[in-house]
Formats: sequence, structure tokens, C-alpha cells
Amino acid sequence: MVKSYLRYEPRASFGVIASVESNIAFDSSGKHLLAPALEKVGVWHVRQGICTRTLEPSTASRSGPSLAVTSIAASLSSPLVASGYADGSIRIWDSDKGTCETTLNGHKGAVTALRFNKTGAQLASGSKDNDVILWDVVGETGLFRLRGHRDQVTDLVFLESGKKLVTSSKDKFLRVWDLETQHCVQIISGHHSEVWSIDVDPEERYLVSGSADPEIRFYTIKDEAEGKKDVGNENGDANKWEVVKFLGEIQRQTKDRVGTVRFNLSGNLLACQSAGKIVEIFNVLDEVEAKRKAKRRLHRKKEKKSSKGSVEVAENTKEPATEEDGSGTLIIVTDIFKLLQTIRAGKKVCSISFSPVTPKNSLATLALSLNNNLLEFYSIENDANKKNLAIELHGHRSDVRSLTLSSDNSLLLSTSHNAVKIWNPSTGSCLRTIDSGYGLCGLFVPHNRYALVGTKGGTVEIIDIGSATRIEEVEAHGGAIRSITAIPDENGFVTGSADHDVKFWEYQIKQKPGQDSKQLTVSNVRSLKMNDDVLVVAISPDAKYIAVALLDCTVKVFFIDSLKLFLTLYGHKLPVMCMDISSDGDLIVTGSADKNLKIWGLDFGDCHKSLFAHADSVMAVQFVRNTHYMFSAGKDRLVKYWDADKFELLLTLEGHHADIWCLAIGSRGDFIVTGSHDRSIRRWDRTEEPFFIEEEKEKRLEEMFEADLENPFENRFAPKEEIPEEGAVALAGKKTQETLTATDLIVEALDVAEMELKRITEHEEERRSGQITRFQPNPTMNGLLPSDYVLDALSKVQANDLEQTLLALPFSDVLKLLSYLKDWSSIPDKVELVSRVATVLLQINYHQLVSTPASRPVLTALKDELHSRVKECKDTLGFNLAAMDHLKQLMASRSDALFQDAKAKLQEIRSHHSKRLEARTDTKEERRKKKKQKK
Repeated sequence: MVKSYLRYEPRASFGVIASVESNIAFDSSGKHLLAPALEKVGVWHVRQGICTRTLEPSTASRSGPSLAVTSIAASLSSPLVASGYADGSIRIWDSDKGTCETTLNGHKGAVTALRFNKTGAQLASGSKDNDVILWDVVGETGLFRLRGHRDQVTDLVFLESGKKLVTSSKDKFLRVWDLETQHCVQIISGHHSEVWSIDVDPEERYLVSGSADPEIRFYTIKDEAEGKKDVGNENGDANKWEVVKFLGEIQRQTKDRVGTVRFNLSGNLLACQSAGKIVEIFNVLDEVEAKRKAKRRLHRKKEKKSSKGSVEVAENTKEPATEEDGSGTLIIVTDIFKLLQTIRAGKKVCSISFSPVTPKNSLATLALSLNNNLLEFYSIENDANKKNLAIELHGHRSDVRSLTLSSDNSLLLSTSHNAVKIWNPSTGSCLRTIDSGYGLCGLFVPHNRYALVGTKGGTVEIIDIGSATRIEEVEAHGGAIRSITAIPDENGFVTGSADHDVKFWEYQIKQKPGQDSKQLTVSNVRSLKMNDDVLVVAISPDAKYIAVALLDCTVKVFFIDSLKLFLTLYGHKLPVMCMDISSDGDLIVTGSADKNLKIWGLDFGDCHKSLFAHADSVMAVQFVRNTHYMFSAGKDRLVKYWDADKFELLLTLEGHHADIWCLAIGSRGDFIVTGSHDRSIRRWDRTEEPFFIEEEKEKRLEEMFEADLENPFENRFAPKEEIPEEGAVALAGKKTQETLTATDLIVEALDVAEMELKRITEHEEERRSGQITRFQPNPTMNGLLPSDYVLDALSKVQANDLEQTLLALPFSDVLKLLSYLKDWSSIPDKVELVSRVATVLLQINYHQLVSTPASRPVLTALKDELHSRVKECKDTLGFNLAAMDHLKQLMASRSDALFQDAKAKLQEIRSHHSKRLEARTDTKEERRKKKKQKK
């Protein structure tokens, strides 16, 4: 009988607050912050400092290992959130419900930039494949692809007033795209290095761009009305397509490249985040203040000239770029943007985000994500900035170096470079955080009241779990303590260190002077001197043998009572990083930096099998209790499940995004936990689903075969298409396994429907000729008519995949599909689908349809029918919109609100106030001039 095993599957991931691959973003309400957590997006409640929800793709929807989130964008007008992933896919989420609304596939590289327009109806995405795609969020489809950049797209922003899109790239250029004509209308140069970020203020007056240059560049945006006026001028042809005009540069305070530039929602602040620890906050002055500042500057300049009397010097000085207002005053960039303050973070800043809600007592709230798994919130005031909150307790600041489970599996101890954390492994919640040294290994003391941590500094720290305090620090070794393990059924433990010593310790409960209660302490009983650094120590379950792995690549086994040498295990080419002894004491397994696992017999020290286990160093290995099954983890980011009797690989568990340092297995073997360089702790649970070795081998071979093909959907030997210099447009979608499957299903449905129609006509002929037979419908059609069966197959195709699905249809099937469209157009809720299908098929197969006489009657009938149906739909929508507008007006007229026109009145008051100020400044200058003339 073939042996079956039980499968392990990923169950939970915790410990990551904000990963470094992506940006952070506030949602539309300003109450929640969206932070990337590897393959998930965490929704953090800003005031409470807790993660209320996670946006994570279901295991059914994703194929293969989990992919990291690389970009996040939130719509300001709706609860929609877009997240881009490393494989080029984009998911649209409803952040209130926590559900995935749709998945958009179009990019071939990681998504690097996402931005919603103001209404939230359109989404623009940029990628490492150098393309920009515009998506219809409501229709869940790609509108078109814009090509022209020579390197990855780094940022993009909508210009709503002129229906334009501005994109930046690592190719040092900005491009302005007209979304109506779908072409590049302007290429902006000037940067000497990669452009990393751009943004536009809410009123769309200024565009700012940041690169690795020592300054940030500012541009003015031309109005559509101005553009039309310019066409009549002499320079009209030159200025016609100039949407963005250079204004000036401002020197930055750091040498690090720009990470992000962002305006706040009210447009009075600009934040420039560098790739280092500094965020510069600029105050954006309004027109009146900018004019006043420019006049003061010119006045000072005139005074200097008159005092020096050196007009020649002034003529030779270089003038900065200027913008002329109506009164003739020249405004330069420093008149508008004034450095307000600088935020200095403790670690490198990964990304920033302004809250859309302005607090009462400050100018704005700014969130920072740091590269040490930390979120910080600052309130920005006129004179200073204040840190309000830091979300840090939910994860380690650096790698998780060791994991230890308590005897009842209720507690999990993790160590890192400066803290020890105690978790609930079932819920993933952090229960305790204790400051410590650089912990390399840990151990729960029997009864789980205390824990021990071996540090890089050579100390053993004793931690009281109940009070979450470090009660004692014992100077144990002269070097880093690499391994700490309990002696089974005895009152003690063993430590191994880089100072060549293996030390045996005993627990003691003592009352120290000045303390009320008795506390745990440890004392050294005996020592074993080795001739090299000790890397790992393991003790057999019967407490008979102790195995010590040394830096010289050998493993020495001693009798634990006499400390006499029993065996020496030779064979590894590089040092042994981990080892474990099975519960029955028969086998010892060693994992090494030479990527191999070796299984040895503990009776004679013979090597049963050497397994090439991982693609990089094996960092952890452990037997499942009371079995010969074992788990290994390595720097290749994989966890592997083995049978040590058959020497077979059973399962490969993928999920981590960086090197795995450690693992721990539950005492019953029902779950395992792993810790990694990506700062996450993952839990894998044993399920009731059985599997067989042969099936898993076949699966792995198939995966290897698929991975060997660079791209199965494109011919790798075909010449790459040339991209025109001025930019080009292409289809938004991409061919995937899903689109090919959908095409096959439609073709199959068309064939089944054709066969069924033939059977129906034959049955009708038989009935006319007098042969009374009962018609048996095809059971595969689920009781549907042929037309409805094909429509059902077509309706199942995702809106985003429709173009690529229809693109792969053979021409004979295109004709069959067109013949059904006339009948479907009479169904009111299918008119939009029919219109899309008809348009796509005509665009793709235009030349063949024109030259095929059989298609003409079908197209003629469809033309008249579809036009009338679309008009009906349009009229219905127009009527509904008009009715809703009418209802809105009725509600507004019935409203008893006192301040109905408060906004309009406020704007009037402000404009009057600004005119008065201008008049005052003008009169003051006139008085000064008169005084000078008199003098």
C-alpha cells in the first residue's frame, strides 16, 4: 500500500508593520493608514495604533508563491484602494469591507506607481516594463497602454483640467500624455539623473519633480484657456503643445536622492522625502503673499543697487527663472516655496503620506514609514514638528534570529538585535516586549514562567514572562552564545559559544538581598573545552549523548555523564549551522552551509544519506516529535518537509520574502513557525488533506518545466518592436493562462451550441415527416438554449481579460459569435457587453470581415439593431441622471440650512481682502517714491 502524508499549509503571518518594497498611503477618511506588509496591505487605525484589517489575496486567487506589494494608492472620493504587485498585477480593494473587487492584469514587470484621478473612476499605473496603463475602475477594464519611456516608470500624476497625465521615469525625462488623443504631447528634460517622484498641487498650478540631483525642480502648468489664446500669437505653434513650463529650482539640504515629493490636500505644504533620514517641509505661499514677497525682494535689490551704484554688476548677474503676474511683478520660485522645517527620523525613511484631514491645532499630519519596520506620525506646526505616535510593538526592528515554543505551545519567544518578544502563536498577537541584547538563541525554562536568552555579547539573560522584565544578566561566555538547549528530565541546560566552551548550567531559586520574593538564577556546574568555535549543541532525548558542531566542519558526540568522546562525524565541506536528534535517539540530522542535509545513525556514526536540500545555506533543521519526519529551512527562502527513513522530499513550503533564520515545531507536530530576514514570523498548520510522494514529484517536475520557459505566451526569438520616440499606444491587457483558458471555453461553447442547433433542426425535420420522437437536450448545457449557453460562457470572462480572450479566437469562431450578437442585444442588461464584444471583434478582424462576403448580412443586421439598443440605454441613463439632479435640487431647496452659500460668500470675502491688501501695498510704495523724489 502506498504511504500517504498530511499536508502543511500557510495559516498566518505576523510581525511586519511596514515592509520597504512599497509606499504607505492614507485612506479617504484620514482615520486609517494603508501600510505594505510583504504580500498583504495592513489597514492601521491611526489613533488606536492597531491593525483593524488586512487586505490579502486569497490562496485560491493566486497561483504560486505570495508576491510582495510594490505600490499602494487610495482614492480620495471613495473607499477604493489599489495595490500593485511584483508580478505586474493590480488588485482593487474596498477598504471598508476588506474585499477584493477586481484583479487587473496588464504589466509584465513589477508595478512601481499607482494614482487615482480625482473622481476615482480612472487609475493610472506605471511599471518596471517601462509602460503606463490607464484603467477604467468602474468598468474593470484597461483602456490603453502608453509606451515611450526607456526605463522603468517611477511616478505619475493626473492633470484633471486638461485631461493630461504626467509620468516620470528612470530615463531622466518627464512625459506629458494627452488622454483624449492617447499620445505624448511634451517631453520635459533638465534632470541629470533618474527622476524618482513627481506631484501636482490640488489647484494644478505647480508641478514638482525630484531626482538624485542636489535640487528639486518646479514647473508651472498652463491652463487650457491660456493655450487657446497662445495659438493666435506669433509663437503659437511653438507654445501650442507646451503644457508644463519650467519655473525654477530649489537646493535641497541633503545629498541623498529624492524618495517622494507630495503636496498635502489643501495645497499649502510640500514634503520632500530623501532616501536618507530627512524630510523637508516647504510652505506654499498663495498669490498675494508671493507677490508681496517678490515686491520686497525687488525693493531690496533696488536699494542695494542705489547704495553701491554698480549697475554693471547687476546686469552681469544671472537671473533665476521667473513667472510674471498681471501687474508685471516677476515672481521666482523662492517667492512661492519657502522651507518651513525639517523632520529628522531615527532611521532611513522609505515613504511618506499626508493625511487628507487637517487637524485643528496644526497645519497637517504626516506619516512616515522607516526601513526598520516602523511607522511614525508627525503633526506639523508653523514653528516646529511633533511626533504624535509610533507603531512599533507589533514587530521586530530587524531580523528574527531565533524562535522557541513553550512546552504547551501557548507562547512563542522570538529574539532580535535589541528586543525579545513573546507572541500568541495561534492569533499572532504580541503579548510582551522586553529590551535585551542581541539574542541569538532562546529557551523556555520548565513550567514556562521564565525564559533564557543567549546573546551575541556572551551573556545569558533571564526573563520573567509574567512581569515582562529582565531579572538578571549572567556573564556566561567570552564570545557569542550560538546555541542553548535544555537537558531532558534534568534541572539544567547547556550553552555553546564562540569562545570554544560548552558549559553546563543548573537552575536555582534564590532570594537576593533587598528583594521580597525568590527568583530564578543559574549557576555553572561544569565545562567542556573544545578546540574550535562551537556553533550548535544538541542533546539526545534520553540525556545520554551530547553532540557539538564546530567551526572546523565536524560534529563531535560525547557521553553526557563522563564527557568522553563517543563519535566524530566527518563529511560536511562547510560548517554545520544546525542539527537535531530524533525522539527515539536513533538518528541525528545535520544541516550545513554547503547546502546539504546529512542523516547519520547515532549508534555507529555512519552517514545514512546525504541530501542536496537547499539552493543556499541550511539554517535550521528539526525533527517532528516521535517521528522520523523533519523540517529544514534555508537562505533560499524555502521550508522543506522530509521523510528521514525514505530520504524523500515530501513538501516545499514557499512564502517568505528573504532568508529564513530559524524554525520551531509544535510538540504535537500540528504546526510549525518560521522566522526570517524579512522580519515576518509565519505559521504553517497541518491539515487533514492527505498527499502522496509520487504526485508531489510530478507537480515539481511540471513547475520546473514551466519555470524553464522564459515566457510561454511570447516567442522569445521574435524581434522586439521598435518604440517610436514620441510615444505610442497599445492594448492594455496581457495574455495570461486565464485568457487562454477563457478562449478555449468560448470555442468549446460555440461548438456545443452548433451541434445542438443541428440536432434541433434534424428533430424538427423528423417531426414534420411524421416521425414522433422526443427531443433529448444535451445535459452539458444545463437546460439552457444554445444562444444562452454561449452567452453564459462569454459572461464568465472577466471584463479586464475580454480583449485578450477575443484576440485568440479563430476567424471561423468570430463569425459564429457575431451571429449570436443580434439576439443578445435585445437583453437590456447585456447591451454593454454586446457593444464591447462587437467593437473588439471589428477592430481585431476588420480586414478579414471586409473581404468575407458571408459576414456582410450579419454585420448589416447587427448595425441597425445595436445602434437602436445603445441609444435606448443612453436615453435611460440620461433620464435617470436628470431625475437624480432634479431630486438633488429639490432637497437643496427644502433644506433649512442657514449657511447654504457659505462657501461662495467666503470666497468673495477673501477676494475683497486680497484686493485691499494689494491696494495698500501699492499706496505704500507710491508714498516711498514721493519721499525719495522730495529728498
